Amino acid sequence: MKQEENPVLDIVTSSLEDGKAEDVVVIDLRGKTSIANEMVVASGTSDRHVISLAQRVQENLKAAGYKSVSEGEAKGDWVLIDAYDVIVHLFRPEVREFYNLEKMWQSAANLRKE
Repeated sequence: MKQEENPVLDIVTSSLEDGKAEDVVVIDLRGKTSIANEMVVASGTSDRHVISLAQRVQENLKAAGYKSVSEGEAKGDWVLIDAYDVIVHLFRPEVREFYNLEKMWQSAANLRKE
């Protein structure tokens, strides 16, 4: 399936790359669910790194004129960002391994590494 251009997804993935996020995976949700078109899952090396990544993503989205809402910054284990048609999950590695969202969605969607 050919990926459509998505400026929100581009901002999210470039923000994560700039912030040195680890193991960034984009999950194509189109035709699988109505919650979003794409889901991005990435890891930070620590709770501070996860929080920093979340702030970077939200600041860059806001600067480009896109709204987002988030949860989880207080603790930094798992931060969820809802950016309209892109859902972003940022984890500490051990929390990501525990929830294993990629495995949960792999049968329903196409995964790609960024």
